[in-house]
Amino acid sequence: MKKTALRFLQKHTNMASVIGELAPDLFGEGYENKGDEMLYSLFVEAVEQVPIAISITDKKAKILYVNEEFCRVTGYLPEDILGENESILSDKHTPREAYRDLWRTISTKKIWRGTLCNRHKSGERYLSDLTIAPMLNESGAITHYIGMHRDITQSYESEKKVINQKLLIESVINSSPIAMVVLDDQDRVILDNHNYKALVSDLDKGEPATYFLQLLRDEMGDLWSQLQSKEQGFNNREFKVESKGSHKTRWFSCAGNWFIENEINADAFFEQTSKQYLILTLTDITRQRRQMEELHIQTLKTIMAEDERVRGIRETLLGAMHQIQMPMNQIRAAEQILRHKQDDQHAGLLQILQQIQQSGEDAVATMQKCIPEIQQTAVIPVNLNQILHEVLLLNNQRICSNDIEVHWQPLSKLPTMLGSENRLRILFKQLIDNAIDAVCESGGAQQLLKITTDTDAELICVCIEDSGSGIPVEKRAKVFEPFYTTRPMGGNQAGMGLVMAKEIVNQHQGFIEIDPDCDRGCRFKISFPVCRQIPKRIE
Repeated sequence: MKKTALRFLQKHTNMASVIGELAPDLFGEGYENKGDEMLYSLFVEAVEQVPIAISITDKKAKILYVNEEFCRVTGYLPEDILGENESILSDKHTPREAYRDLWRTISTKKIWRGTLCNRHKSGERYLSDLTIAPMLNESGAITHYIGMHRDITQSYESEKKVINQKLLIESVINSSPIAMVVLDDQDRVILDNHNYKALVSDLDKGEPATYFLQLLRDEMGDLWSQLQSKEQGFNNREFKVESKGSHKTRWFSCAGNWFIENEINADAFFEQTSKQYLILTLTDITRQRRQMEELHIQTLKTIMAEDERVRGIRETLLGAMHQIQMPMNQIRAAEQILRHKQDDQHAGLLQILQQIQQSGEDAVATMQKCIPEIQQTAVIPVNLNQILHEVLLLNNQRICSNDIEVHWQPLSKLPTMLGSENRLRILFKQLIDNAIDAVCESGGAQQLLKITTDTDAELICVCIEDSGSGIPVEKRAKVFEPFYTTRPMGGNQAGMGLVMAKEIVNQHQGFIEIDPDCDRGCRFKISFPVCRQIPKRIE
């Protein structure tokens, strides 16, 4: 197939005449006089051997010349194609509008560039990246057209595959029920899905990825950089997020994986460079957490109910023993008096008193044996915010039914303390129960319960404040005494509630007091040491 252009022109005089006609435009007038046949020959060889399919047609698109690459791309030999119209290559898959645009452009002496669907001699379609330029004579009239095209079918298919894969990946990501985002090494969002975009407005935290990355880095510390350097992922990192909307508190489980991708810019052509990316997934587990929380609260209610039942029995028996002890003391005093007199006249009475005293002591001993034991609980690190949150949930029905407004103001980063979770729940439930009772009994216009937590260098502080009628100053020291109450009919309603509360605070080496500066309602202030050893088990 390969021939020199000169031999080709000698064989096909019509092509030689075409080149001859074009020569003055290409080489200038008088080129023959210059004897520059070498330049002419070089030009023809260049056109013949250039790796771009070139064809020259007359003004009616009749093919006058084709180069070797044209024959390779189209499958037509020169003897097959010369004299034929350029439309022999056309395929009906190319819209007519494309051809109309082509002719409008080149007819106005402009260059047309575009893509056509052509047909190979074998009948196979291929995509042609085509450029057609009009060739003008000295007077500016169009004499011929030169076309140059490349078969871009393979590159087009490869490009489409990449695009389709990208669309498929985006479709899969968008159909995912969890929020997904891809971040570069500068924490910039490269790709995200619809669920992630929804978080931007739902959470009101700015860029959600930036917010969660900060939470992850704070929680994981040095582990974050270790996993990143080794390209090891992480899973099930749960965070509680206060968001806007009807459900202010939401829970998310975070997972992530790092991967390396080769760069595709010009700088990376000869020297391969790569970049690290992070796929971060954010799963909303609020519903699961609430279900777990409801189950946990139900479990706590059962445990607390059983504990209250046991403590109620203890309180009843201790109260009965306390009530029996007062007449027993009087009988014991009368017995001592009669025994001291040594009077035979009162011998029968003395014997009766002794029998009564013995019966009383036996009854007290029997009740003492009936007092149920309280199981000891282990001392562990405790977050008081969590304990108070659970107690509020335990009292949620009472709070809602009485239209009590709760101001819950926990310190966001409250340190843990060593203590018994169950005993501390009993403590705060007793105080909150008392506060709710005080608010309900006061009948004031404002039904308010306020709970705050705070800390300093040594103490964790809890304040429980209510808008009830308060406790008179002269009675504040007595409320922590056994069987004393500020309620009406105290003899029938007296109990050990605040006594137990103080006992639990003492077991945790803490302090409890009624704030004297509270002029409306009542405010209990409870404080515990941050880092102080206490017994390993508490009753």
